[in-house]
Amino acid sequence: MAHMVSGCSLALIFIIKLLLVKAKIVVPEQPQNLSCIQKGVRGTVACTWDRGRDTHIYTAYTLQLNGPKNLTWQKPCNDHYCDHLDLGISLTPESPESNYTAKVIAANSLGSASSFTSSFTLLDIVRPLPPWDIRIKCVNASVSRCALQWRDEGLVLLNRLRYRPTNSRAWNMVNATNAKGRHDLLDLKPFTEYEFQISSKLHHYKGSWSDWSESLRTQTPEEEPTGMLDVWYMRQHIDYSRQQISLFWKNLSLSEARGKILHYRVTLQEVAEGKAILQNITEHTSWTWVIPGTGNWAVAVSAANSKGSSLPTYINITDLCGAGLLAPRQVSANSEGVDNLMVTWAPPGKAAPAVQEYVVEWRELHLRGSTQPPLGWLRSSPYKLSALISEDIKPYICYEIRVHALSGDQGGCSSIWGNSKNKAPLSGPHINAISEEKGNILISWDEIPAQEQMGCILHYRIYWKERDSNSQPQLCEIPYRVSPNSHPIDSLQPRVTYTLWMTALTAAGESPQGNEREFCLQGKANWSAFVVPSICMAVIVVGILSVRCFRQKVLVLLLALRPQWCSKEIPDPANSTWAKKYPIVEEKTQLALDRLLTDWATPEEPEPLVINEVLHQVTPVFGRPRHPNWPEKGQGVQGHYTSEEDAGYSASSPPAPRALTAEMGQGVDLYKVLGSKGPNTKPGNLASPLTVLPVDYLPTHEGYLPSNIDYLPSHEAPITDPLEELPQHISLSIFPSSSLHPLTFSCGEKLTLDQLKMGCGSLML
Repeated sequence: MAHMVSGCSLALIFIIKLLLVKAKIVVPEQPQNLSCIQKGVRGTVACTWDRGRDTHIYTAYTLQLNGPKNLTWQKPCNDHYCDHLDLGISLTPESPESNYTAKVIAANSLGSASSFTSSFTLLDIVRPLPPWDIRIKCVNASVSRCALQWRDEGLVLLNRLRYRPTNSRAWNMVNATNAKGRHDLLDLKPFTEYEFQISSKLHHYKGSWSDWSESLRTQTPEEEPTGMLDVWYMRQHIDYSRQQISLFWKNLSLSEARGKILHYRVTLQEVAEGKAILQNITEHTSWTWVIPGTGNWAVAVSAANSKGSSLPTYINITDLCGAGLLAPRQVSANSEGVDNLMVTWAPPGKAAPAVQEYVVEWRELHLRGSTQPPLGWLRSSPYKLSALISEDIKPYICYEIRVHALSGDQGGCSSIWGNSKNKAPLSGPHINAISEEKGNILISWDEIPAQEQMGCILHYRIYWKERDSNSQPQLCEIPYRVSPNSHPIDSLQPRVTYTLWMTALTAAGESPQGNEREFCLQGKANWSAFVVPSICMAVIVVGILSVRCFRQKVLVLLLALRPQWCSKEIPDPANSTWAKKYPIVEEKTQLALDRLLTDWATPEEPEPLVINEVLHQVTPVFGRPRHPNWPEKGQGVQGHYTSEEDAGYSASSPPAPRALTAEMGQGVDLYKVLGSKGPNTKPGNLASPLTVLPVDYLPTHEGYLPSNIDYLPSHEAPITDPLEELPQHISLSIFPSSSLHPLTFSCGEKLTLDQLKMGCGSLML
């Protein structure tokens, strides 16, 4: 029983679905928008239409075409969803104005429907094929006489052409009637790659345009360059007689070059001479040469291709920054995105009306390798005070920017550094040397590599602290422009070991520290502490020596302190071979005494030498002395005087030299007389009896004039207090002297040398 209920349910469901489906089945709708087309004159007729809503059952579509002379073409469509059909026949061009009609019939089991009839002619439905075999020809390889050629169907009446440079998006459109496959193009640019396309139509008003032909890409011929090069230059002084000129120029645009630039011609000449000094051909956009530092110079630069050369650009070489009054003011450079810099400036004060042009110049600040960084520039009118630099600007690169104001052959400039983007440097400077100079230290370092600077460096910092110290380091901040690679420091203490390192700063922050170096300052000589006391001491000494009494005492002290080996000693008579060999001659005694007195009178301030009178009466002991030979030429006579401690002075009746000689007798020698002084003789005592010695004996220790006196005083100069005038004899010689002692007399009378007559035998040479 249950199975029967289930089967009835399924049947009921099937009947319901069948009713629902049957309810959707409809009669076909009338086809709409019927249109026919024939591709090309020899193509076939194909029509399309809109079927309308779905009928949910099989529906047949039939296309019927009726033409002149009761011609009918009919073709069914077997596709279930048919909306287009190709009849497979061609309308002949014999009667292009003949009328044709077409319609579509849709039919199914519920009924049928027919579209509206569409009427047309051959010209209405034929769509020409796209042109082919397109080419361009230029007469005499001149872009001014170029013609575009193609092939087309015979019934084509109209053509339209479009072309454009390959680097452009806009098309140039040209319509041509009865072109017959050829059209002249007069506005093409030389040495430019173009893209060409052509479309065709059979009638002015009827029919449709063909599809665009395939593109033709070709380059037009070259022409002689037009325009002038934009030339800029740099002038660098080498020495007093030479300067370096660097020229830069920009490439011509394609429209100005009008061909491939093969080379550039540079001509250098001196203005005064008017003759070309140098002509050079280069393929680069820069040129550098060294010229004399004097004279006025000019250059001309032109570009050349296979057809000719452009007009030369003339420039007079002047000092671009020589006129300070023309220098722009308040120059600044600010970032305008990652790849742009905005440069602004103010006019140069009173000279602003004379400015004819501004030139903004920029280049990378740091050299990379051995190549010179490229130089960029742009020109601005005298009324514009800003410029946007967008050519070759890279982030994290520092650029040196100059703004030039030009007026005729004069120019002034101002410079600034700028970067489009920056951050703290990646590393610190590397200290390569520390040296000591005049008590200070000089630190030298290597530049941070350009790729690690990350922008414009504004300052360097030098840190130092004592080794193994935990105190905060001291620092010195140096502007980058002041000291790019060395700087002195004068705040270090001598004989203290310091640790030093460096960092670099940009506007974005400070770099990590560089390498550490240790250094100990050895110290510097305090010249002021030495020179000032020396000068003061010299002034005091000169002041003291300017007083006569002090000068005399200093002189005596110096004479006393003089070593004995520096003095002129009298040889020891006991060891004198000459004294033993030759006798004393009376006739030559006076001559020797005169010569002795002459030699002793040479000092600047002679004073009388006072000698105590040795004896009052002398009994002649010997007979007349023998006559010895006189010393050879060149030998001198050395004499000495006694100190005032040993000698007295009497101003009353001094005996004459001759009288003294008579009293002493003819055969008494002075050394013999002096040798008779006893060892107990003291100053102030009366003369002791004179002991007469043999002629052959001469004393070796005492009894002769001392050798410590350099000059003999004159007897005319009276001395009130002899003990105060001259000090006692002082001997500080480092050499022992066993034979030279001061001579003392026992008698109170005083005798001067001008009254004394001695024999030659008494003197030692």
